[in-house]
Amino acid sequence: MSEYQDGKRQFLRHVCCGGAALGATMLLGNAYAAAGNKTTLTPQQVLAVLKEGNAKYLTESPVQAVEGKKRRLEIARNQSPMAVLVSCSDSRVPPELLFGRGLGELFIVRNAGNTVDTVAEGSIEYAVAQLGVPLIVVMGHERCGAVDAAVSVVEQNASFPGSIGNMIEPIIPAVLAARAGLPKTAPYTRDTLLDASVRANVSRVVERLRKGEAMLLEPLRSKRLMIVGARHDLDDGKVDFFDV
Repeated sequence: MSEYQDGKRQFLRHVCCGGAALGATMLLGNAYAAAGNKTTLTPQQVLAVLKEGNAKYLTESPVQAVEGKKRRLEIARNQSPMAVLVSCSDSRVPPELLFGRGLGELFIVRNAGNTVDTVAEGSIEYAVAQLGVPLIVVMGHERCGAVDAAVSVVEQNASFPGSIGNMIEPIIPAVLAARAGLPKTAPYTRDTLLDASVRANVSRVVERLRKGEAMLLEPLRSKRLMIVGARHDLDDGKVDFFDV
């Protein structure tokens, strides 16, 4: 066994991280299981719950987000989230608010550009293997600064100081793929390329996770796990799901 694989096993053993809309709402009774119990919702049911939550967010409808002292004490020693959300660190992207979710419902992995490195992948695998999370959502967003920087590298040969360049590097293949996929009959704008790159970046991460290690492959094969992509529109708040 490699040192990396042994380290991952130690991490998983000792980590301390410890239909209609009405139909989706009714499903939440199963989601709020006793502390320590894994959610009984299927991947499709969790996706329906997230879609309903975002629909309410768009219309500013009241949501029944679980929070407060009672909920805090309920999950203080154990957690049973319903979904992993791989999201950008951008301050304009508030995961719980976007989906109307409360304490302990989302296992969030965030970094600029919503990419997945070894640390992020280990966190995701932990959530699936140990917490029984049935859905992984990789979500990019409109006008992402990290993706925009990668576009600058491709289009203008830009460079960035410190570790920023290393952070952007995994996004560059997505920009190249997005540019290659744009129509050749008319010139594209930077905004067009940027938005196509945001989606391409999400799709590349989704594909990587779907073809990842056995810890995700087996739940995917047995339909106990689903991995989807999404894009958050900063202007209207809508989350568009794709690669479902």
